[in-house]
Amino acid sequence: MSNYRIETKCVQGGYTPGNGEPRQMPIYQSTTFKYSTSEDMGKLFDLEANGYFYSRLQNPTCDYVAAKLAELEGGTAAMLTSSGQAANFYAVFNIANCGDHVVASSTIYGGTFNLFSVTMKKMGVKFTFVAPDCSDEELEAAFRPNTKAVFGESIANPALTVLDIERFAKAAHAHGVPLIIDNTFATPVNCRPFEWGADIVTHSTTKYMDGHGAAVGGCIVDSGNFDWMAHAEKFPGLCTPDDSYHGITYAEKFGKEGAFITKATAQLMRDFGSTPSPQSAFILNLGLESLHVRVPRHCENGLAVAKYLKAHDQIEWVTYPGLEGDKYYDVAQKYMPNGTCGVVSFGVKGGRAAAEAFMGNLKIAAIETHVADARTCCLHPASSTHRQMTDAELAAAGVPGDMVRLSCGLESAQDLIDDIAQALEAIK
Repeated sequence: MSNYRIETKCVQGGYTPGNGEPRQMPIYQSTTFKYSTSEDMGKLFDLEANGYFYSRLQNPTCDYVAAKLAELEGGTAAMLTSSGQAANFYAVFNIANCGDHVVASSTIYGGTFNLFSVTMKKMGVKFTFVAPDCSDEELEAAFRPNTKAVFGESIANPALTVLDIERFAKAAHAHGVPLIIDNTFATPVNCRPFEWGADIVTHSTTKYMDGHGAAVGGCIVDSGNFDWMAHAEKFPGLCTPDDSYHGITYAEKFGKEGAFITKATAQLMRDFGSTPSPQSAFILNLGLESLHVRVPRHCENGLAVAKYLKAHDQIEWVTYPGLEGDKYYDVAQKYMPNGTCGVVSFGVKGGRAAAEAFMGNLKIAAIETHVADARTCCLHPASSTHRQMTDAELAAAGVPGDMVRLSCGLESAQDLIDDIAQALEAIK
C-alpha cells in the first residue's frame, strides 16, 4: 500500500483478505503450527523458508499488524514486542553488546533511562547522555570508537523536548552508526523520522497507537536504509556468520532491508521471549484503524489546554512544543507541522506539594501511570516514572519536582479547561 496516504494505511494496511477470507484480521490464537514433514519444519529453523512454528518467535496476527506499522512509518520490516520497553531494549541490544557504547538523549523517558543507565550497564553496554539541544561540539565529543548507535525520542516523555532528528542523524552517520528514534508521542501521523535520516524507529504501542488503555505492546520498524555491510567491522552480529543458525550472515542473506528485524526476531525474541499475544495485536490493530482521526483531536485539546495554562497566574511554567513561543516550537514546526501530541507539561506555583494537591482535585483527569489515552490522565513524574533518578538526573532529564504531566484525551477541550480551573481554585 505504499502509494496510499497514511489515513488509508491506518485502516487497511497490513492485512489484505483473499477471496472468501475473513474481512476482519483473524486472531491466530495458537502456540504452535503443524507441518507434514520434519524437513518442512527444518527449513524454518534454518531460516530457509517463510512460515511459523512457535508463537514465541512469530505469529501471523502479530505479523499482520507489524506490516501495517512498517507501512505507516515507511519502513521495510517491523516486529511487535510485548511492551515499548522491550522494543527499545531489543533495538539497542540487537547491535550493541557487552563492551559497546551508545550515545543517547538525556531527556528520554525515565523507564528507558533506567534501562540504559542501570540494567544495560550491568550487561556491559555503556551510555553517554547528551542534551537534545547540545552543541555540535558536545554531540561530537560524546562518540567513542566503540559507539554502535545513537538513541533519542522525537518528543521526549515527559520533558516534551523535540529532537533535531536530521542533526542527530548526520552525526550518527558520520560515525558509521544508525540513529534509533522512539516515535511514541508524535506517532507516524505527525512525524516520520525516516524521512529525516533516522534508521530505526520504536514505539510503545500502549500509548496513542492502542489509544484506549487496553493492551500493552511495542514495536520496532527498520527503515531498510542503513548499510550494515558498509560498516561490517562495527556490527559483527549482523555481518558475520551466526553459528546458532548454521552460519547465516544476516546482512548478506536478508540485505539491509531485512537483516535487522530478522536478527532481532531469530535471536532476541527466541532467547528473551518478550512475545506479544495475538489478542493484544488484534486490539492494537483496532486502535490503529482510528489513529489518524484521534491524533489531531489530542493535539487540538493539548494546544487549547496549553494556551489556558500559559495565561493562568497559578502556573509557573508551561512546556508544549505546539505552543507558539515554546523553546522547541520552531524545531517542532520543522518535523511536525501538523501537530505534536496531546501531552502538556507544566509547573504549579508552590512546588511539589502544590502540584500533588492540584492533581488530587481534578475530576476528569485521573492520576495514572499512563499517557496518550482516549481518557485524560495526569502524573507527577518526579515521584513516579522518574522516581529512581537523582536530583541532578531529574534536572538533566528536564523533569523538575513541580512538573505535572497532563495527557489530554478526546473529551471536550472546554470541559478539560473547566476541570483545571476548579482544581487550581481549590488549592489557592
